[in-house]
Order: sequence, then structure tokens, then C-alpha cells
Amino acid sequence: MTQSTIYNIAIFASGNGSNAENIIRHFSDGHAPVKVSLIVCNRPQAKVIQRGENHDIPVAMMTRAEINDRDTMLNTLRQYGISHIILAGFMMMLPDFLIQAYPDRIINVHPSLLPKYGGKGMYGRHVHEAVYAAREPETGITIHYVNEEYDKGEIIFQATVKLTADDTPESIEDKIHSLEKTHFPQVIESVVAGIK
Repeated sequence: MTQSTIYNIAIFASGNGSNAENIIRHFSDGHAPVKVSLIVCNRPQAKVIQRGENHDIPVAMMTRAEINDRDTMLNTLRQYGISHIILAGFMMMLPDFLIQAYPDRIINVHPSLLPKYGGKGMYGRHVHEAVYAAREPETGITIHYVNEEYDKGEIIFQATVKLTADDTPESIEDKIHSLEKTHFPQVIESVVAGIK
């Protein structure tokens, strides 16, 4: 690798970790000066823990209290030299001190075209069911910076997908996962390393 600067990123995840693993694989070939150096998880049974271990990436299992403790949280991130935080299915509101410590360096992917279907309680299957119930002609993903309000940070990127009368919440979810897999790692790379 010819780049002199390596950007160490942390992925915060609470569940299955398919997005996390997709990001890990994207940056595992050394083509970009970005390295997934840490996974932070708040659920002991989450599959993302095993996914991280499978790729030899350290996993910090942290309780809600630990995540909300300034010294514990910031010291953990400093230990790994973390420059950016990526939220990949992290089911917890970040504490304000963390957002202030990483201004415009925390990135989330949301499974709708914000501002539609955003806000507290709108995540995962809840979003897809709402999109289905409203018979939306299209949906998509929004990649955005994180601020102190749910899904209100500055939008970085959106991608859309058409929906049909045959779509179900399950098929909508599959379409969203496909968009996430295609676009999320590339947008992370662009934002973190300034690579277009």
C-alpha cells in the first residue's frame, strides 16, 4: 500500500452483521487506506461478533452503560486509533459526547429515502412494512452523517429502487440489502479516504 495514512474505522453493530461483513470484505484487499480495526457491539448474542472474529477483527462488547460512559467509550476508540465510526444496524442512540467527539465522522445507512420513514422506532423491518403499507412506488437507502437526532444528519448519498404491486415487506428488504451491499462500502471509502 502506497498511502502513508491509514484510516482506522470502527463498525458499531447490534445484530446479524451482514452489512458489517460486507464492509470488512470491501476493505480487506488493501486497495484503499481504510482498515476496519474494531467492532463495537451491545448485544452478547449478536452474530456480528462471530463475523468479526472470523476476520480477526477485535470486538468490544459494551453495555449501554459503558457506551454512555465518556471515558470508557472514548478510551476504547483511542486505543484503536479510530478516525471514523460506521453504524451498521446499531440499535442504540449514540451519546451526545460521542457525536461531538467525531463531528461529521459518524456515518449511518438508513433503509428508506429520508426524510420519509425515519425517526425513532423506524428501523429494519418496521421501515419495510411502512413502505409496503403506503404502497410507495419506490424506496431506497440513505447514507447520512449522524447528529443528535434520529435520522436527521446531513445526507451524503441516496439510491433508489422501484417497487411493484407484487412486492412484500420481505422482497422490499431484499432490495434494500442489495442497495446497501452495493453502495455503503463505496460511500464509506469516498467519505473517509476522499476517494471518488
